[in-house]
Amino acid sequence: MQGIQISIHQVGSRLDIALVMVSGYVDTTTCHELADVLKRLGEQKQCLIIVDLGGVSYISSAGWGVFMGEIKNVRELGGDIKIVQMSPEVFEVFEMLEFNRIINYYETIEEVIDEFDMIRGIDISNPEERIKTPPKKMQVQAYDESSRKPPVIARILPQAKTEDRMSVRDLPLVEKIKRIVLDNPVISSAGICSTLKTEKYGNEKVNWFRMRLLLKKQNLETKEKRYRFYRSR
Repeated sequence: MQGIQISIHQVGSRLDIALVMVSGYVDTTTCHELADVLKRLGEQKQCLIIVDLGGVSYISSAGWGVFMGEIKNVRELGGDIKIVQMSPEVFEVFEMLEFNRIINYYETIEEVIDEFDMIRGIDISNPEERIKTPPKKMQVQAYDESSRKPPVIARILPQAKTEDRMSVRDLPLVEKIKRIVLDNPVISSAGICSTLKTEKYGNEKVNWFRMRLLLKKQNLETKEKRYRFYRSR
């Protein structure tokens, strides 16, 4: 097994969301490094945290305990810790231990940024208020265990403005769902899932249960509400 690598990036429309990218494995020998990073963020009052586990191959119960131990402190500061991009093996343990009842999981980084921004009243449909998130594949900086210093926080700078409109397949998941509803306000939840799988929407796969949660968050969980949303536009 390899060790752990952690890097932190500032993302979101206000560059105040901490994206913690982790790779390797998280167990009793490495979990303290992740705990240190989360504690340092709390001390710096950075309480909007996304943890990307896309590069993590294994998390022990001690590793999950780090999240459980820190999330209370973060929520007391008015923020939250949200997890994205778990491998099937890691996600299976996450569900088996029922940590999904305590900490929220999302499929993409963009989805979490959208949720954090919307909670704060930011209009995510306005391109001028949006900052492009970093690509999934990026160099991850090794954690300096000898000095016990946290990784350098790199700012993700706003991208240059472009006149080209974003294609439907490049929209965040929530915006794709809204576009589908506007095209067909009486569509069912299963119908939205099927439409997302088409080439037009980037062949995005979302299971029915996940779709129900997303629709509920957007107040679109019934056909009546979807139709009212359609009429309001």
